[in-house]
Amino acid sequence: MIMEPKQLAGLLLEGREDGVIEQFKEIENKYSRLSLYEDFITPAMYYIGELWEENEITVADEHLATAVCDFALSRTMEQKYRQADEDLPVKKKAMLFSVEGEQHYIGMKMAAALFRDKGWSVRYHGPDLPLDHALAAIKQWKPDVVSLSAALSYRLPAVKEYIAKISNGEYKPLILVGGRMAKKYGLSSFQKDDVIIIRDLRSLQYWLDDCKGGRNNANSS
Repeated sequence: MIMEPKQLAGLLLEGREDGVIEQFKEIENKYSRLSLYEDFITPAMYYIGELWEENEITVADEHLATAVCDFALSRTMEQKYRQADEDLPVKKKAMLFSVEGEQHYIGMKMAAALFRDKGWSVRYHGPDLPLDHALAAIKQWKPDVVSLSAALSYRLPAVKEYIAKISNGEYKPLILVGGRMAKKYGLSSFQKDDVIIIRDLRSLQYWLDDCKGGRNNANSS
């Protein structure tokens, strides 16, 4: 039986890896990978974040739930990506990371999966990537798209700095900005010709489908 997001959150907090993996597979088989990410995992993790903010769970509880979610995601991705490496031509390159100090990464990991599903070559650098290292990696690899995220409001000045430095760099990729803050506040002030705000994973899927990675007609704000 497929669980509601709050029930799934309970399973994550209990550290029940096998049960979570089974739930992920059942949801993806019945609905879709995007639905698993956007309609189940995202609200479950947001709910866990709310419990932590209200001191109903500890930091250790939150870390355990994140680790179990990460492990289950990796297990459900493995087989598909072995096939995708062989079946899908590489079209463009996407680099994904969270700004320095930002430790939340599950949403970014799911975003990386959506890029891979569309045949993109992906470099997922995870959370807490210092700006200098991000700029060096961009210069070296020259991705078509750089996707960065922030879950907490006090990371927004860092997001603004990253955008400015990347936009003014020698190599200028398209920048996608996502994460919990994009969903909660919209971040319309961050939007520019070379910066697109992605409110959620469904918006990212639409962007990947509709504009096929193009720069000029990809507005998801």
